[in-house]
Amino acid sequence: MRTYLDFEKPVAELEAKLEELRALGEERDAVAITDDIARLEAKASEALKGLYAALTPWQKTLVARHPQRPHFLDYAKALITEFTPLAGDRKYAEDEAVVGGFGRFRGEPVCVIGQEKGSDTKSRIRHNFGMARPEGYRKAVRLMEMAERFGLPMIAFVDTAGAYPGIDAEERGQAEAIARSTEACLALGVPNVALVIGEGGSGGAIALATANKVLMLEHAIYSVISPEGAASILWRDAARAQDAATAMKITAQDLLKLGVIDAVVSEPIGGAHRDPEGVIQAAGNAIAAALADLAPLSPDAIRAQRADKFLAIGRKL
Repeated sequence: MRTYLDFEKPVAELEAKLEELRALGEERDAVAITDDIARLEAKASEALKGLYAALTPWQKTLVARHPQRPHFLDYAKALITEFTPLAGDRKYAEDEAVVGGFGRFRGEPVCVIGQEKGSDTKSRIRHNFGMARPEGYRKAVRLMEMAERFGLPMIAFVDTAGAYPGIDAEERGQAEAIARSTEACLALGVPNVALVIGEGGSGGAIALATANKVLMLEHAIYSVISPEGAASILWRDAARAQDAATAMKITAQDLLKLGVIDAVVSEPIGGAHRDPEGVIQAAGNAIAAALADLAPLSPDAIRAQRADKFLAIGRKL
């Protein structure tokens, strides 16, 4: 069953009628119904195209959070061969909100780290909805250090509403763990590429996204705080999340103009959840292109390029 967002109601109604006609056509095998189906398919396609050509920042937020959107493990399964995940931070515990390990990307060995939200109730609880505790970020640091030791490029898939804000996480040094992970990204002498595939929320995202090349899917979002959180702070009213989303410039298109990200990866009409295979292939092509650009650089040049990139943010405004 496809899940429709509130603003997709016109498309949902058309596609519901389509399903009824298809079922009727199977029963009666009527030629006339075939023509009606074709007309309705064209109408539904145009309606979907029109909606997604003019999404507001808040609507993009809803698309980025769509429950059927492909998550990190979907990308890893399709893009990384011989993937071997490693567990634990060697200090406290395993955190399944962050999944990482080693494998091959288009034949070349790489280190891969991603935030996994889960796709059903059981897996969402298991992965804590992609919100990592300190152990997750310390595991990421451990993997980055191994990537550096073996000279392997690093690919990060970002998809989190933010780091886990629970008391236990704060007790074990959440802020310090995020800072250490960000520092480890900056210190890498190997190329690192980050792709925001859904939500890129706050320090929980930047801990993995401090990369030479930061890419975003067309309908992903990336911000210092969620629209709801910003609205609660600015206006003491979470219901004004739509206003906050617009003011914060959280879309891929805005962030590309501001120089915060380096490229936008196109999604199928209707969002990544309508064609997961297509968007994963497009993401793979964008990652391959980014790694190819960085491949000729020496370790010192890679560090310098990354530092210059982040120091330049905001200087052109």
